[in-house]
Amino acid sequence: MNLPPLHRAASLGLLAALGLGGVAGCSSADSAPRTAEVRKSAPDVSPAPSGTASATSASTSTSTSTDIGWVQLMTPMNQQAVKLLTLAAERAAEPRVRAFAVRLRTGHEAELNRLRPLLTRMGLPLTDVHAGHDMPGMVTEQDLEAAHAAEGPALDRLVLARIRDHLRQSAQVSRSEITAGGRADARELARALVTAREGFLAELERLPGAVRALG
Repeated sequence: MNLPPLHRAASLGLLAALGLGGVAGCSSADSAPRTAEVRKSAPDVSPAPSGTASATSASTSTSTSTDIGWVQLMTPMNQQAVKLLTLAAERAAEPRVRAFAVRLRTGHEAELNRLRPLLTRMGLPLTDVHAGHDMPGMVTEQDLEAAHAAEGPALDRLVLARIRDHLRQSAQVSRSEITAGGRADARELARALVTAREGFLAELERLPGAVRALG
């Protein structure tokens, strides 16, 4: 990714907090360089004051850099994947791919309904701090343009390849949150996400066209 040094450092620093470093850094392998700025992570959120309901205080412990990096990455990853899944649900050539896209989109939307409130509880903006960046596992605008232009089996192969990358990468960063995150609510969501990803990955690899699409 062709970013000014400070902007690139901010982007890589966010992923380094997840323990991925160069493995998950910005990439320009599949699309043209883009230069939107990454916002700095919000400061850690302090624990809830005494007297707050125990259920609330238990889930709003201090946010670590891993928690911040994970939720600020997973939210746009899901949002972008939903766009591609919506297209696949409507236009994929193979009925089983369409049905898979519908169910995966439903699952991702349910996750977003938990990720967005988590951002709010952590005092983080709902805006996409990775807008314009080529992140591993992120469905890019170039991917969406290619999907709109594709038809028939070519569309199915594109969807299967991109969604497989998305599922693998989002599971990887979520495992880092489970291991190194500081918030109980974030780790709980990360565990649910990994379980869902593993199931969908196994199913995806059995879909018609998967062998050719995934190699």
